[in-house]
Amino acid sequence: MGCGSCATGKNGQPKGCKNNGTCGTDSCNKLTVFDWLSNMSLPNGEKPYDWVEVRFKNGRKHYYINNENLSLSIGDVVATQAQSGHDVGMVTLTGELVRVQIKRKKFDTKTDVLKIYRKASQKDIDIWTECREKEEKMKVKARQFAIDLGLEMKISDIEYQGDASKATFYYTAEDRVDFRELIKLFAKEFRTRIEMKQVGFRQEAARLGGIGSCGRELCCSTWLTDFRSVSTSAARYQQLSLNPQKLAGQCGKLKCCLNYELDTYLDALKDFPKTDAKLVTEKGTAVCQKTDIFKGFLWYAYEGEYANWHKLTQDQANEILELNKQKKKVASLEEYAADLVEDTKNEFENVVGQDSLTRFDTPKRSRKRNNKRKSNNNSKGSNTKNNSNKGNNNNKRGRKPQNKKSNAK
Repeated sequence: MGCGSCATGKNGQPKGCKNNGTCGTDSCNKLTVFDWLSNMSLPNGEKPYDWVEVRFKNGRKHYYINNENLSLSIGDVVATQAQSGHDVGMVTLTGELVRVQIKRKKFDTKTDVLKIYRKASQKDIDIWTECREKEEKMKVKARQFAIDLGLEMKISDIEYQGDASKATFYYTAEDRVDFRELIKLFAKEFRTRIEMKQVGFRQEAARLGGIGSCGRELCCSTWLTDFRSVSTSAARYQQLSLNPQKLAGQCGKLKCCLNYELDTYLDALKDFPKTDAKLVTEKGTAVCQKTDIFKGFLWYAYEGEYANWHKLTQDQANEILELNKQKKKVASLEEYAADLVEDTKNEFENVVGQDSLTRFDTPKRSRKRNNKRKSNNNSKGSNTKNNSNKGNNNNKRGRKPQNKKSNAK
């Protein structure tokens, strides 16, 4: 995602706004927020809200109180209070929208109170950037240490505190891991205070980011913050094939986007008959084979004749079910399906001849058969010519002795 001033330069390369992620719109980073109240002034006598939202590495956010009454705006780098020492982050939201976010996330502003010390100085930024450059090399070594100890865990990310006094190792594991020896190796090698923090697979994908099967950035790394449970029933309601390779996301779990349209499908399915409901007719009992929620059609087939499907509307299917509840039977499904026969005649003509999408599906006749037929015909013709030539030769040979006899006489 890019801000409004990020344009495309020469040869398709991004031009950029030269702000390195600290632009006013703050849309070049993970979990960005648009401050739609920035142009609105407060009423007379109203003080601005003194809490500020600060983002750290890979979308980690926290709320801090601005006791010093610093003039902060989106994109400012600040030094914040930590459990020990200080941390360095970037301001992502100020003003009344912070009040809304605190209320939505149920953040306790009475007990969990941390404050902003100051705007980050150049020394703070230098230490912060130096630590960020070490993290990738540390991650490679840390993974090798875990492999040498035989621990079934994956170290996905490392985050240094702003003052370089602590390093937090984020890892994923399916079972409990005894990493006491691992912490000793980390403390000896990296010479800093170590904190191990286990995260879920969804949180890991949110921190690392990536591109989904839809071609866009992952929702969890751009705007999604709450991870709701996703079940396979969501795919069944949406008539999706239960293929785990297509339904799973980057995290290996079911995609979060399966829940986006689930409520719409559930509302639409209220008017549809249940798929396990059978239609009883005089011709036989019919079972539902397929449903089209958008068009409102259902396809039924008689028991034992599953190859022949009959298309009905949801109103027709509900009508038949109501009659069955009254212990009445309809003659057959063909009476209802006949009303839905569509006229496939084209109302236009394509001069080019490309109006049919299945024009390439019909197999072409092989040329070998035609060549064989031609060769057989040629062979038959040559045989008849040879036979005629032989007859002519025999006639010629038979005439010669007659001429000799006449000459002798």
